[in-house]
Amino acid sequence: MGPVLIAYDGSDFAKAAIEQAGRELKTDRKALVVTVWQPLGSTPFFGGPTGIVPDQVLEGVQKTAAGVAAEGAELARSAGFDAEPITAEGDPIWSTIIDAADEHDAAIVVLGSHGRTGFDYVALGSVATSVAQHSRRPVMVAKTTAA
Repeated sequence: MGPVLIAYDGSDFAKAAIEQAGRELKTDRKALVVTVWQPLGSTPFFGGPTGIVPDQVLEGVQKTAAGVAAEGAELARSAGFDAEPITAEGDPIWSTIIDAADEHDAAIVVLGSHGRTGFDYVALGSVATSVAQHSRRPVMVAKTTAA
């Protein structure tokens, strides 16, 4: 059986998803906690028209993502998983999560829902909804009241 893949962005929603997964899934198993970071060259503020991102900025983003993933892995270990942090670069985030699940042959994908509705949902979309709709693997979306 493949590992549990937990998408973790450091939010209260992601923390609650780890706690819920710890309660509802068999936790003495391998878990990968993935933090996705988006390519900065595609962001107008960072990349500008030429898509050039200074090395120091890129290294800082990678280091921050690794720190967030490590925090999530520690939470997952506290919830009973044998957890390892990983990072992935990609855009859109939902597709990168699915790619990571496929790459690691995950048994299930776990993520929290930010609970966006109305205009926020239309403007920002939902990573959880997109992962659930497009993944060929089981997906556990933790419904929380975290704020």
